[in-house]
Amino acid sequence: MRAARLIKMVLLLQARPSMTAAELAGELEVSERTITRDAQALSEAGVPVYADRGRTGGYRLIGGYRTRLTGLGRSEAEALFLSGVPGALREMGLEDAASAARLKVSAALMPSLRDASQNASQRFHLDAPGWFQETPAPELLPALADAVWDDRRVTARYRRQDAEVERELEPYGLVLKAGVWYLCARVPDTGSFRVYRIDRFTAIVAEEDRFVRDEEFDLPGFWEERAAQFARAILRSEVVLRLSEAGVRQLPYATDSASTREALETASAPDEEGWVTLTLAVENEMVAYTQLMSLGPEAEVLAPAALRERFARAAHQMADRYR
Repeated sequence: MRAARLIKMVLLLQARPSMTAAELAGELEVSERTITRDAQALSEAGVPVYADRGRTGGYRLIGGYRTRLTGLGRSEAEALFLSGVPGALREMGLEDAASAARLKVSAALMPSLRDASQNASQRFHLDAPGWFQETPAPELLPALADAVWDDRRVTARYRRQDAEVERELEPYGLVLKAGVWYLCARVPDTGSFRVYRIDRFTAIVAEEDRFVRDEEFDLPGFWEERAAQFARAILRSEVVLRLSEAGVRQLPYATDSASTREALETASAPDEEGWVTLTLAVENEMVAYTQLMSLGPEAEVLAPAALRERFARAAHQMADRYR
């Protein structure tokens, strides 16, 4: 632990002209007294750490000293490629590895390029979850991430409807979609690939043996195909609508984008009031009611009759309330 901290301290001083004891203590999560002891230990080991005294003083490396300890470990190299997704790194337990990797890369750069990391982070930030959603990271995500990185089989217990099932899985990859984590895994018994929501796992045991990955498996391609299949599979019902011009503009923000696009492509010509009629694929009547209610008076449900009656009741209730 201390050896890793000393290396990180050298890399920090190599990447910056000077750092105060307080700054180093904050970066390394230790006390300023520990920083003083570590600086003395480095000096005794031959690393030219110089302490500037006074209120504006700090620690710096003298004589253009550069450490050779900049080689990336495997976990650091892998984490570096995910460094643009800080929230995901933190939830998978890779934040420390990514931090160490960035330091090593920064230390290896020419002095004129050492601000590249900060420049990039101040100009691009990815915030994956949707607005007004605070989805907590699944408790078992770090354990699954370790198994994914290490190609280890896992025995998993999974919540499915009202029952729990146990499966042996070969975890191939993780996907973060709209703030929700998914596992793409192969089931050894069948050889098929499936998708699991990680927040539905109740237990994970990583086995000692590793599995041999299918080199032809393409995680982005697999996810895109399964996501499209899922989106099509849940659209089991249809609703016939009349929409005003404003309703046509608002519909893509209220319902599934693919079904909206297909519905608008086959919509009727505008009638004398400028309204169009179309058939929209929806998940079910309950979901359709929630989605289409946001269109207010810019939409009229024509069918099915039960959904039209529900909108009529809601309209009467709202009229009574606001009268």
